Amino acid sequence: MSAASIDLGEAYRYCRRVNARHGKTFYLATALLPASKRPPVHALYGFARHADDIVDQSNPAGATSSAAGRTAALPIEVAPHVSAAGRLAALRTDVDAALAGAPASHPVVRALADTVHRFGIDRRYIADFLTSMEADLTVTRYPTFADLDRYMWGSASVIGLQLLPILGTTGDREMAERYAGRLGVAFQLTNFIRDVGEDYRRGRIYLPEDSLAEHGVTPEMLSAPRAVPNVRRLVAAEIDRARSFYRLAEPGIGLLSADARDCVRTAFVLYGEILDEIERAGYDVLIRRAVVPRRRRLRVGVGGYLRAVRARGQG
Repeated sequence: MSAASIDLGEAYRYCRRVNARHGKTFYLATALLPASKRPPVHALYGFARHADDIVDQSNPAGATSSAAGRTAALPIEVAPHVSAAGRLAALRTDVDAALAGAPASHPVVRALADTVHRFGIDRRYIADFLTSMEADLTVTRYPTFADLDRYMWGSASVIGLQLLPILGTTGDREMAERYAGRLGVAFQLTNFIRDVGEDYRRGRIYLPEDSLAEHGVTPEMLSAPRAVPNVRRLVAAEIDRARSFYRLAEPGIGLLSADARDCVRTAFVLYGEILDEIERAGYDVLIRRAVVPRRRRLRVGVGGYLRAVRARGQG
């Protein structure tokens, strides 16, 4: 496929397929949006997933990534033997060129560039996201939460800020941006807590080192088949931290356009319930990946859908 032959409609459909396959909770939430808002949201997800897959294929510290061998998401013009750093550099170059009007060499970049242009998304958010992805290639530990928070600005907060122009806001835009950033952090912390064991096997620890030390947890404890009490206490404390960000972010849902609130509320509820599932598993996140049961996801999704339909009828 040449750069010039990437059809815009197909690029958006590609991103939708990526979201449906890899982001089931988020994909369910996006189904509650008006049809016109779904493709650009899928584009942002597809791009973020694409970059994240490149990072996971780097196999840091000799770890075996579950993403290894998944080459379909790589930039088309980059050969598989190129390093992850090289792929990310190529992706950044492709994005910069596409945003400047040049043809994109991958569907996610084609859809991303169109979305950024149509909705006036600040290009600095795209650059900051890629900077955090690049950090994942060399940084495997975060001494304090402040250090982790600086990373999450690019990996999580800017995602919420990218979405705002698509979702639409009412009232104070600056306040809506503040809440969106906090919700991005809440979602990211949920992922970090859920994936402690998986991330460790990939050579990374995202929970702050001073938190580990406070609870007497050594990195080696994260390789055990079952979590020892120290690890369980650490996870419980990090869940409390994540929930504090959910509480800080929740008022922002009311500042979104009426036709977007049920989408975000559904994601808010279902991601938060991942933490509930971790608690039910006794805070053991080393082997088993906590998931919200499908029946519960459907029940929340149907409720959100009915509210969204009513909101559109009143719009």
